[in-house]
Amino acid sequence: MSQVQRESMEYDVVIVGAGPSGLSAAIRLKQLDPDLSVVVLEKGSEVGAHILSGAVLDTCGLDALLPEWRTMDAPIKTAVKEDNFYILGPAGKVRIPNWPMPPLMNNHGKYIVSMANVCRWMAQVAEGLGVEIFPGMSCSELVYDGDRVAGVVAGEFGRDPETGEPGPSYEPGMELRGKYVFLGEGVRGSLAKEIIAKYDLSKGHEPQKFGLGMKEIWEIDPAKHKLGTVTHTMGWPLGSNAGGGSFIYHLENNQVYVGFVVHLNYKNPYLYPYMEFQRFKHHPMVAALLEGGKRVAYGARAISEGGYQSMPKMVAPGVALLGCSVGMVNVPRIKGNHNAMLSGKAAAEAAHAAIKAGRMGDELSDYETEVRTGAIGKDLKKVRNVKPLWSKYGLVASLMGGGADMWLNTIGLTLFGTLKHGKTDAAATGKAKDYKPIDYPKPDGKLSFDRLTNVAFSFTNHDENQPAHLKLKDPSVPIRVNLPEYAEPAQRYCPAGVYEVLGEGAEATFRINFQNCVHCKTCDIKDPSQNINWTTPMGGGGPNYPNM
Repeated sequence: MSQVQRESMEYDVVIVGAGPSGLSAAIRLKQLDPDLSVVVLEKGSEVGAHILSGAVLDTCGLDALLPEWRTMDAPIKTAVKEDNFYILGPAGKVRIPNWPMPPLMNNHGKYIVSMANVCRWMAQVAEGLGVEIFPGMSCSELVYDGDRVAGVVAGEFGRDPETGEPGPSYEPGMELRGKYVFLGEGVRGSLAKEIIAKYDLSKGHEPQKFGLGMKEIWEIDPAKHKLGTVTHTMGWPLGSNAGGGSFIYHLENNQVYVGFVVHLNYKNPYLYPYMEFQRFKHHPMVAALLEGGKRVAYGARAISEGGYQSMPKMVAPGVALLGCSVGMVNVPRIKGNHNAMLSGKAAAEAAHAAIKAGRMGDELSDYETEVRTGAIGKDLKKVRNVKPLWSKYGLVASLMGGGADMWLNTIGLTLFGTLKHGKTDAAATGKAKDYKPIDYPKPDGKLSFDRLTNVAFSFTNHDENQPAHLKLKDPSVPIRVNLPEYAEPAQRYCPAGVYEVLGEGAEATFRINFQNCVHCKTCDIKDPSQNINWTTPMGGGGPNYPNM
């Protein structure tokens, strides 16, 4: 490729990603010093467009960042009033009472929120403090100055989809340079992945583990709506095929979030996570709630699940990783937004102290120390063994052993020390010859829907003339390796129907429908050959979640 000449702009701190971590960092920087120049770059068409989270929010992060948020017209209104947990069978359910659960599992005092709307509100707060926020600005590459990260390239588009060279409508974008760069891209961000590899930040840490979260918003019969009700389930339909579970949250306007999570360390390559989600909605308990209602939105997103032992080193010269770029989700609580906010706040404080001391481009070691020894580390350390217990010994062991360990951790003790995760999710995939295909019921168009119909409800869009952001390291691998060895699981693990195998035998070909991509990153994580590289779309695009 020819060398591209770009204009550049200088800032004190450049932040990639207008999620809860990035916006918290921006707000805190301006609280500490209004004269700092801070820019936030967001690849979504607007702040919140790419945020999928039907969340129960622990407000501890927001309390620390904006103590007066309750008087600031925040879109945080629906307090949790009822908290239910069920183990499902094919036609029945067993409720697990709340009293034996560790205190940290209690959702009372928390709020059911749309994190997309929370982030839109946080963006307004940040802009009111003088933060510059640029949506629709994909960051296609990092800028280095020697060994340090010095900035990012944002707003580049118009490269030829076949050659990658600048086309007739090419715009080179700009270099946005900073004394420090924060990456708050979310799970498996392409820039964070580059940083982790370049600086070997995962050395000495367990592999990151992931889940695939899928969600629909439904408007239901007002007679069935119970504002503030939170329900979580495990068991059917996944059974022994995979770990995971569901959530159903009742929020305002007779709406419910219906979500389903499948842990991506499943072995059977014939497992079809999207269809497990659709089948789940036909359980009598769920069907009774949704019948007569209508689905109004759909989306999917990978979730970091490795927790305490999987967090890589989170700083390198000039750069810090925030929130889910590190992996700060408390898996049994199904909560990570509070830790994302706390991480942004901690990174901002470390950067402010460094700039005040006349430093730039070094490692913000104080940030790393705060995350590992402060509130975030303490939150994640208590639950560090739940995920490996579940992965190795199943649901019952996780509930009993993990529950006992969480109880003991409330007083600083543990049954197991710190368990290891072992294989990556990609390496956990078994060979097709060792498993049987799973027969999934056909969607009925009322409670369950085919993938492409549902993708339309994510309002995703990419320019057909932009380069495909889903790149194969070796184009021959899907048909030559993955199809005979693993029945090419990309056909099934993608929740948006991006990947297809067309034809059979010697005529088989692999097609990538990148226009369907909802940016969940599952392909980058689960491909058994690690042959798919998810990159930031050059030219933007992706989902446009209305209220997710």
